[in-house]
Amino acid sequence: MSEPLKALIGNRGLNYQILDLLPIPIEIFAADGMCIFANRAILELHNIPDASIIVDKYNFNNDPVCLDIMGQDVYDRVSRGEAVSFPNFPAPIQNAVDRGYVDDKPYEAATMDLFFLPIWDGDVFTCTIMVYTIKNVYIGRADIVKAQEYIEEHWLDEFDLDVTARLVHLGKWQFERIFKEITSYTLYEYYQNIKRGKLQEKLLDDSLTIEQACSTCGVDYHGRYRNLFKEKTGMTPVEYRKATKK
Repeated sequence: MSEPLKALIGNRGLNYQILDLLPIPIEIFAADGMCIFANRAILELHNIPDASIIVDKYNFNNDPVCLDIMGQDVYDRVSRGEAVSFPNFPAPIQNAVDRGYVDDKPYEAATMDLFFLPIWDGDVFTCTIMVYTIKNVYIGRADIVKAQEYIEEHWLDEFDLDVTARLVHLGKWQFERIFKEITSYTLYEYYQNIKRGKLQEKLLDDSLTIEQACSTCGVDYHGRYRNLFKEKTGMTPVEYRKATKK
């Protein structure tokens, strides 16, 4: 290891400066769960004006809301200094409001993957770096967010405008109009975008044939969906797979 790199690793202040510049939300927790660092990206995500609001004040181990979401097993493993991933974490932004870290919710809901990366100094567990990968952030009306979350959870089901509208207690044509005004998509277009994104992910899996990838996503490759896919992406599913392998 080069001497400059050794110096960098041993310089906590410089490390914090570097982490603060990264566009990825990052927090660091001491072995006892106390937050000791929050970078600019995590503060901007949650609309927290200053790191001092949570640093040395928020303790991950004393947060019953997060404990309820992730479960005791995850908490125990993080506390033991294990590397842990937790996918599809529904950010409890209301919890941040209730604790007084933010005045107003910067978003209605968000889903992210969490990665807990332990740092050991020899045999001593010193801290955990928590890295966030943001998957979805919903901003705006609660009924629009509720519909978006429902569609993303039920993308394999047949689209049903009536069911989605009843979910938010609005007439379907009224809700269709409001949804498009806010998102620029009709509900069906939003549903198709989600389904197409899932298919694009499956097409990257070489263990599946094109037909199997389509079937897994509930679409008929030999039907009209092939042309619809090409209309939106500029390529057929076969061409898309070939293009991603170059």
